[in-house]
Amino acid sequence: MDPTLRNVLVVSFGFLLLFTAYGALQSLQSSLHSEKGLGVTTLSTLYGGVLLSSMLLPPLLIQRLGCKWTIVLSMCGYVAFSLGNFYPSWYTLVPTSILLGLGAAPLWSAQSTYLTVVGNRRAEATGGVGKDVVSQYFGIFFLIIQSSGVWGNLISSLVLGQTPTKEPIPEELLQSCGASDCLMAEAPVNGTQRPSRELVYTLLGIYTGSGVLGVLLVAVLLEPISGGGLQKSGGTASVCSSLLSTFRLFRDRRLCLLTLLPVYSGFQQAFLAGDYTKSYVTCALGIQFVGYVMICFAATDSLCSALFGRLSRYTGRVALYVLGAATNVACIVALLLWKPHPDQLAVFFVFAGLWGLADAVWQTQNSALYGVLFERNKEAAFATYRLGEALGFVVAFGYSTFLCVDVKLYILLAVLCMTMVAYGTVEYLEARRPSGMPEGTQTRAAGEGATQTQM
Repeated sequence: MDPTLRNVLVVSFGFLLLFTAYGALQSLQSSLHSEKGLGVTTLSTLYGGVLLSSMLLPPLLIQRLGCKWTIVLSMCGYVAFSLGNFYPSWYTLVPTSILLGLGAAPLWSAQSTYLTVVGNRRAEATGGVGKDVVSQYFGIFFLIIQSSGVWGNLISSLVLGQTPTKEPIPEELLQSCGASDCLMAEAPVNGTQRPSRELVYTLLGIYTGSGVLGVLLVAVLLEPISGGGLQKSGGTASVCSSLLSTFRLFRDRRLCLLTLLPVYSGFQQAFLAGDYTKSYVTCALGIQFVGYVMICFAATDSLCSALFGRLSRYTGRVALYVLGAATNVACIVALLLWKPHPDQLAVFFVFAGLWGLADAVWQTQNSALYGVLFERNKEAAFATYRLGEALGFVVAFGYSTFLCVDVKLYILLAVLCMTMVAYGTVEYLEARRPSGMPEGTQTRAAGEGATQTQM
């Protein structure tokens, strides 16, 4: 096997094992820990940690430890979060969610940097186009990791499905489901019984073991990389430079405009994990169906990630972005109008599948776009991406406990519209940039002295 592809697969399957646990736990937080909004508050705190670490840690850790050991160290925070769920309280979930959040930004920045470096090296060795190989590698990665939602949610559904059969949900309670769900953060979950502690311990034991296996796989089998833009810091000055590199990159107006892309990515993922699972699925069907519905989302997301990774070289990224935006707009409008009911079981899966198709666009194309546009500043660029995505999660989960679901959908629609306008502006700027101009520089326009800083 090609050693480059082998490393891509090691990273991918390591993340698969890790996110088999975390992805399903995230989907269950708002339903499993609904008392006083503990689950949603945990997720908001978690992404607050991501926001903080995105500002400071990724370039520093990657330069100090390299991509491989940054990934290994960061993955340990996810395992700690699984352990914290064994005894859910403010004193266990909040600290472990902060620990996970601090490791999340370095984890994803190191992964994105690693795939970009090995993709460009493979292109140089084979005479291929760098952006096409990078896009293909991201497609492979997201094909594998998005399937983690299938396995993680299948495990949760099979384990929690052993809870005694639920009674039918009264019609008057169904009226408060969906977009009509308003200020229900501390209300009991409709139509569900709490699973026994034995079932919860079984589920968490499986998830913790999966996370530990992921850490060991990467630590033992992944080959470290050197060079390729990865600079080793050697003193106080270089450490300070690393900490500031994330903010220096905002001198590039393209990055300022693109910030809305990761922010919207965080918004839409937060809505699916925190609101769709609770206000639509759990409210109308019961918590035992959350896993099955999220399997549909994850399977669609995984397959479309692989498809879009290859398709982008023929269609271009603009067409895929339009597809993702149009799909999300259609879903948002339909969710505003739809009254969820147990008799419409298939509809819950249709929405999840369409949301997965759109998310595949955001995940594969956003990562590839940042890798291509900011190839010389990969670590800082991917750190700003995680910074924006974490901001979207924090804001979305932050207002989740006091806004009605219909208001959240209108906010999501407004952010999407602004995001696509900003993205279109970046594509226009790229089309105007002379082909010979290196990445990281801009033409000096009238009244502007905008020369890009190269780090």
